[in-house]
Amino acid sequence: MPIDSPPPSAASHSSPSRRPLLLTEDADLLDSLLRLVAAAGAEAIVLQSASTARAAWPSAPLILVGDDLAPAVAAARLPRRTGVVLVGRDLDDAGVWRRAVDVGAEHVVLLPDGESWLVDRFAEAVDGARRGSLVAVVGGRGGGGATVTATALAVTGLRLGHRTLLVDGDPLGGGIDLVLGGEASDGLRWAELAGARGRLMADSLYEALPQVDELTVLSWGRADGADVPGEAMATLLDAGLRGSDLVVVDLPRQFVQASQVVLELADVTLLVVPAELRAAAAASRVLASIRDYCPDVRVLVRGPAPSGLDAEVIAEALGLPLAGVIRPEPGIAAALERGDPPGRRTRGPLATFCAGFLQDVVRPQSRWVA
Repeated sequence: MPIDSPPPSAASHSSPSRRPLLLTEDADLLDSLLRLVAAAGAEAIVLQSASTARAAWPSAPLILVGDDLAPAVAAARLPRRTGVVLVGRDLDDAGVWRRAVDVGAEHVVLLPDGESWLVDRFAEAVDGARRGSLVAVVGGRGGGGATVTATALAVTGLRLGHRTLLVDGDPLGGGIDLVLGGEASDGLRWAELAGARGRLMADSLYEALPQVDELTVLSWGRADGADVPGEAMATLLDAGLRGSDLVVVDLPRQFVQASQVVLELADVTLLVVPAELRAAAAASRVLASIRDYCPDVRVLVRGPAPSGLDAEVIAEALGLPLAGVIRPEPGIAAALERGDPPGRRTRGPLATFCAGFLQDVVRPQSRWVA
């Protein structure tokens, strides 16, 4: 294996700027670290001297300094920075803490006890410190158009160039992949993922899920029906948000544990309400169950208004800001029956609303965090 280059045993698709730096002359320690890098699906830059580390030191997302090179790194007086970890093996060596201070390390990890912690740190370096925008959509009443709206938002987000994940959070909705015409697409559904726990690699999630016209979808199978465990929803959304520009979740009207997880992570929750008096009354009950969990809830009013009920009146009655009004869209019912996804056409009331709404919600580059 060549030194000072990414080792083949740790190959992945991470860019050079996202590769952690491993700095050690200890062959056994390096073998252990490379095994952990591979387990995280990452690749690393490997260097064997403090002098050659100066160029990569400022930009590496994570730096692991072997205890064997700690004195040399301290003597090199490399710039102090975050993300430096001192790695050793001797649990009885009290001097390791002094050497960690000398190299400016934030953490000391002793192997093998710290292996799982390091795998998580390597995975973070691959995914990057990013978070996409999450939009939750819930209907004010049954059949009010929430699923169509959620699907149109995801389709529009993809068309606008955002890496987008559409999540079906409603086990009784029949499967949102049907709205996309993608019920036969290969990939995992909720039944196979309901036991997900811990941390998932974002790219692995995308590879496992069905894709319909390049839109990645997490849906229910035809025989599925149990609620999503809250822990599974949290696990999947964590990976989805790290790997996406936009995540759209279609929520059930009945409040469940997974709904709380989504709402607490959502940047915006859209309450979709038909322009009808009974729908507005039903929406007030839905709102009462969700508003404490998401700080930004907006109402989207869908026409037609049989009695002429004004959208501003509905928003005022609910005490919510008005996200928009969508007029009736000719032919949408027939398009859905054909498996023609809503939002695919660039014109029309639904596509126009989605494009304008996402321009405000998905903020390019601002989703990257330190």
